[in-house]
Amino acid sequence: MDSAGETILTAKFTKKQNFLQALKYLMFTTSAGIIQAVSFTLMNETIHWDYWPSYLIALALSVVYNFTINRKFTFKSAKNVPLAMTQIFLYYVVFTPLSTWWGEALTRAGWNEYIVLFGTMVINLITEFSVYRFIVFRNHMYTNKEGQEELAKTQAEE
Repeated sequence: MDSAGETILTAKFTKKQNFLQALKYLMFTTSAGIIQAVSFTLMNETIHWDYWPSYLIALALSVVYNFTINRKFTFKSAKNVPLAMTQIFLYYVVFTPLSTWWGEALTRAGWNEYIVLFGTMVINLITEFSVYRFIVFRNHMYTNKEGQEELAKTQAEE
């Protein structure tokens, strides 16, 4: 039950549902990646900033978008937003300095900045999904209105 005394249905996923959730995450995160790549390219090619400031700004833009869209549509979560954002922030407290460091080091070593960016985005996609799925929204998936309606429909069909 929630604070209003309403029963909260809990999600138990089949293999197919887990696959579809991961696929949905991949699609939404790809759109966040496009935001990151376009904003990085604009700063890199028009302003001619170094790798790290372009990367950090582009990363911040994609993180805010990615969190918002995946919370609502992939995980369908009603979890406390400040708490969930704090947990993602803590992930980025570790990921951002590491990825900025290796990105700057690799580009200074002569690697193409777009190859570095793409590789970093792939690492981010995999690790961030794991954090969302198994930490942030672990016990809070399908708790928003749409998620609860979907679970009720699924349970009624069984």
